[in-house]
Amino acid sequence: MTKVEFEERIQPQPSTRGKRPSVPLRANGWTLDLRNRQVVTGNGAQKLTPMLCRLLEVFMRNPGKVLDRGFLMKEVWETNYLGDTRTLEVHVCWLRKKIEDDPYRPRYLRTVRGVGYHFSAPE
Repeated sequence: MTKVEFEERIQPQPSTRGKRPSVPLRANGWTLDLRNRQVVTGNGAQKLTPMLCRLLEVFMRNPGKVLDRGFLMKEVWETNYLGDTRTLEVHVCWLRKKIEDDPYRPRYLRTVRGVGYHFSAPE
């Protein structure tokens, strides 16, 4: 493994915010259509708000990584403010309702207490 490959594995990848991606993101049967802000999972297609789409994009670009609140706030909301992260928590709750079979027992988008969130694509 080269140094660049190693760094890409450990460094979170930013979203494509501000760019118009034409290629949907795919992860083990899931498809995130960034242009139309729609995710297709085993439960069917779900429309997403712009913020939910950005949030899911960041998670899908970083599967298997723990993303801290600071990184997520900067990538999705373009802020370094961490005084009140309820905005992030509420959006994660809404996103779970879109992608999880049981949002109260999440399998794909899990909380890492005191740190942030971990996304694992379905197998």
